[in-house]
Amino acid sequence: MSQFVIIGGGVIGLMTTLQLADAGHEVTVVERGECGRESSWAGGGIVSPLYPWRYSTPVSRLASWSEGAYPELAFRLLEETGIDPEYRQKGLLYLRVDDEARALEWARAVGKPLSRVGPEEIYSREPQACPGVEEALWMPTLGSIRNPRLMQALRARLEAMPSVSIVEHCEVKGLVGDRQRVSSIETSRGNLAADQVVICGGAWSARLLELAGLQLPVRPVKGQMLLFKARPGLVNRVVLMDGRYVIPRADGRVLAGSTLEEAGFDKQTDDQARESLKASACAIIPALADYEIEHHWAGLRPGSPDGVPFIGRAPGWDNLFVNAGHYRNGLVLAPASTHLLVDLLLERSPIIDPEPYALEGRVGHTA
Repeated sequence: MSQFVIIGGGVIGLMTTLQLADAGHEVTVVERGECGRESSWAGGGIVSPLYPWRYSTPVSRLASWSEGAYPELAFRLLEETGIDPEYRQKGLLYLRVDDEARALEWARAVGKPLSRVGPEEIYSREPQACPGVEEALWMPTLGSIRNPRLMQALRARLEAMPSVSIVEHCEVKGLVGDRQRVSSIETSRGNLAADQVVICGGAWSARLLELAGLQLPVRPVKGQMLLFKARPGLVNRVVLMDGRYVIPRADGRVLAGSTLEEAGFDKQTDDQARESLKASACAIIPALADYEIEHHWAGLRPGSPDGVPFIGRAPGWDNLFVNAGHYRNGLVLAPASTHLLVDLLLERSPIIDPEPYALEGRVGHTA
């Protein structure tokens, strides 16, 4: 039995922990704040890249595998914890797509159901969609999950597992060991022994990897979101237009997102973004103008140069691993990227070729 230390309690860290604990290992999760309260909580929960045909093959492979895993994961967590992650497979309507031919070609190539639909189908699915839309793209298989509930369920499941320890409000200060091997983690609450260490700290991963003398090109990218207190049935499925989206929840609430802002680690919200998001949401579903905005928040995505996450062993280290840099798709890619990393940790046959995600050649060294 190995002792794993997971640095970061977001969706990547908690899913990694669940799989390692399922495999019979002892795992300690170290989280600088509260588990699941950063970008894993702040995002929308669409279980697909927004425009999947615009992504590279490595991202698409992870997304495709993950999409198939979410229904079973959501059911398992509901059964084991009583907390419903609210996985909903209601499809997605794409309004005003300017690269429609590319989208349809991509769908044919990967075997994805995506079709052009006219007004009758658009408004039968979303009667409140903006008027005058003559055609759209329809993806019936797309699902969404209520990510705060997912994080609550993951945490509840892990807390019930005797091989798992969760240490919150604990900052990692350093890595103890020689140049090739970490023996323990120096934290604000003392040292933690470790056989294997995994850094999955989201937007903070680059700072953590600096402790190992490596430069990880992951940066925070702020995204602001709104929540409308709407009635059930006002919006029935995810609707996307001009890069903005609305996502319905089972209780009628509707999320609207999101901004993309290079603002460092600043998580403050602002009135300009609020008005922009409100305008976008009401352009998609005009009736949202009649409902109050219940909440406005921001999160920090772990941006990476090409959106391809870093998954694998840290160069020059025997027992230090990384899973970071998922950018806008952390929740989307989490089941596959964590399964792939656990395959590498446990020396199993990997679910997909790990080479495109490896750190070698993609990270630098600090001076």
